[in-house]
Amino acid sequence: MSTFMFKKSFLDYTPVSNIFIEKYMPRARGEFVKVYLLALKYCVHGEPGVNSALMASTLHLLESDVMNAWNYWSDEGVIRFIPIDNMNNYSIEFIDLTDEAVKSKEEINLLDELTNTSTKDMLKEIEKLVSRPLASKEMATYISWQKDFSFTPELILLLIQYCVSKGKSDYRYIEKVAISWHDSNIKTVEQAQSYIKKHEDKWIKFRKILSFLGMKDGDIMKPQEDMLNKWVCTYEFPVDVILRACEICCQRLNRADFKYIDAILTSWNKDGLKTLGDIEAKDRKFIHKSRPKSYKGQNDNFNNFEQRVYDYDELEKKLLGWDK
Repeated sequence: MSTFMFKKSFLDYTPVSNIFIEKYMPRARGEFVKVYLLALKYCVHGEPGVNSALMASTLHLLESDVMNAWNYWSDEGVIRFIPIDNMNNYSIEFIDLTDEAVKSKEEINLLDELTNTSTKDMLKEIEKLVSRPLASKEMATYISWQKDFSFTPELILLLIQYCVSKGKSDYRYIEKVAISWHDSNIKTVEQAQSYIKKHEDKWIKFRKILSFLGMKDGDIMKPQEDMLNKWVCTYEFPVDVILRACEICCQRLNRADFKYIDAILTSWNKDGLKTLGDIEAKDRKFIHKSRPKSYKGQNDNFNNFEQRVYDYDELEKKLLGWDK
């Protein structure tokens, strides 16, 4: 029996679809074409990712030109451009342009859908909400949610109304929220309203904590948001308890440190301390253990004075669970 080992070989050229050259390239700006071709080269040759600064430097463009190019190609339906976090990182997928026949069929289906009165009314209401005409791609996407996500027209309108109320009428943001609702198995208006209330209640608590730390919504990154979510939703701490942990952190470090706060709250959660009363009771118990015993018959004014023998380094170890 023989074994054949094949040597990996990458192409030394980048294949570009004729459909892209004939249909999309002529009407696009030159810098957008440059971004598309360079990124396609990276993709074909197995590059896992690249940042906007490197692309801008390579092509002698601004980083804003690179972002504008991605948004343009996404609107054209040539790529899928999906945010993966709150730090401006994206997943980019190049669409197989040989499926143009399928796309044409989808466009015909859009015309068919527009004959449906409820769908037509829904799209008109959406245009009023976002205060602009809808592109055909947007229409097709909103209509597709009825089949792909089992969203009713009423639910879609509520979703877009919710986004607009937050000052977000951008199509990509709306799509991101729709995917989130679908992943949360939201199918009815009632479920959506409950989800919105829960989400808003959570963020009211988040904002109180951030305000105490001198921060705003836009100042935090995803790891910090995950910690806030853990403290409020997983550990189910009241806000006053979380603020107490923040206060201890600021007193000890003279700055806000999410990891330090998280260590305190994780220790309290482990010890079953859920209220300020629980925490104060444990502190009193620790102080009592740390206080030296007074001996009868010893007439010493110094020992009669209630000494502050509270070792804060030891207390910190206790609070953070480092003494075990």
